[in-house]
Amino acid sequence: MKTRNQEHTALKKIGLFLLLGFAIQQAFAQELYSKAYGNPKDTPVVFLHGGPGYNAAGFEVSTAQNLADNGFYVVVYDRRGEGRSTDPKAKFTFEETFCDINAVLNEYQLKKATLIGHSFGGIVATLFASQYPEKVNAIELVSAPVSLQETFKTILNSSLKIYEKNNDQTNLNYIGMIEKMDTTSVEYYAYCFGHAMQNGFYSPKKMSNQAKEIYAISAKNPNFEYVSKMTTDPPQAFLKNENYTSINLTKNLQALMADKTKIFALYGKDDGLYSPEQVNQLAAIIGDKNLKYLDDCSHNVFIDQQSMFIDFLKATLK
Repeated sequence: MKTRNQEHTALKKIGLFLLLGFAIQQAFAQELYSKAYGNPKDTPVVFLHGGPGYNAAGFEVSTAQNLADNGFYVVVYDRRGEGRSTDPKAKFTFEETFCDINAVLNEYQLKKATLIGHSFGGIVATLFASQYPEKVNAIELVSAPVSLQETFKTILNSSLKIYEKNNDQTNLNYIGMIEKMDTTSVEYYAYCFGHAMQNGFYSPKKMSNQAKEIYAISAKNPNFEYVSKMTTDPPQAFLKNENYTSINLTKNLQALMADKTKIFALYGKDDGLYSPEQVNQLAAIIGDKNLKYLDDCSHNVFIDQQSMFIDFLKATLK
């Protein structure tokens, strides 16, 4: 049997180990750009931005404070090596990303939070919840891909129809070339999203007056300069390390649902990255009542239909 001194020494070592781990996570959190909005006693949510290579500025300048004013404690942060979290030593792995999410949770003293995963952030949210279910109250997928390979097909098929209608032989030739490429490569990824941007797939066909006002006000915010800035290294580095363009989250989402993790989703009907079939497939996994498919709305749901976005979060999380 252990003596009291041996037990005391063992407990002391465990305590030092836990303190060291906490100190390391605190140091990680301080290296990241992050900011909190609202009352810490309110419902906690952490926003995970899209990319790889983008940042949380778009959500921060347009929506964070308004969401906080509606009873949420909102934490935003930029992933390591992306946006305002500059780090030349960033590894761009999911393991590193999960470590940083844990550090952010510790920084703001959150034992559990809802993860709002926008676009690529939805992949991060789902994989984090799969590994750390005890730290996640719920997941809100916002314009997030379940399978990027299906998204690429949707972009190319939709673009093809536009070019055929316009008899655009130049871009028809480009589509033909892209279809022969390695569908998991960064070049294929970049060309597909390039055509999505070229064809207005990220913008609603009819923008609401509220959205116009939000964009106008957001443009005056000092952080607005980061909204359109992309960090160039993360896409290729994440692809090399994680092969994320081949990820299909179907089984992850099914497993989370089986474990009673709450999953909700918001998508815009004008978002050219996702076909109605893709959205319906997700609804079949998480339940029709847990998914909102919004009119006059594209990729930035939290701006294009901000009132509906906030109302949905209030209805599902509070």
